[in-house]
Amino acid sequence: MPDLPPLVRDQRKADADNLRLLAVFHFILAGLSVIGICFLGLHYLLMHSLIANPAVWSNQKNGAPPPAAFFGIFKWFYIFFGMALVSCGICNLLSGLFIIKRKFRMFSLVVAGLDCMQIPFGTVLGVFTLVVLLRDSVRELYESGPGAVAAVQG
Repeated sequence: MPDLPPLVRDQRKADADNLRLLAVFHFILAGLSVIGICFLGLHYLLMHSLIANPAVWSNQKNGAPPPAAFFGIFKWFYIFFGMALVSCGICNLLSGLFIIKRKFRMFSLVVAGLDCMQIPFGTVLGVFTLVVLLRDSVRELYESGPGAVAAVQG
């Protein structure tokens, strides 16, 4: 059997495909942040209804609900995690848009670093984003602008 010549792989096309996938996955992670905000809101409503309901506390020894300050502390946790989810969602949405437009590569690198703290999906997305965006060929794609990518894909 004759030896076949090695396949030539166009790195620019592979990079464009990888960047398109990264953008889609950033949008998906932003959508998961929206779902997380909805879950956080439902959790708040459930906890508020349980703590404020006197029938729940009637079977206890003293029959009194916990002090109002007890739930007040939890409100700050809900506010903190809600703001974290909103900011992560907005940052991932912007990063996906910037990756499509091949702009603000450093912003996407910072968001990828922050995504690494969101276990498990954010970690995977953050690592792959760092791997792809730190390639020299991708850096050249960002420097040449979105027009060069359209010529490769065309």
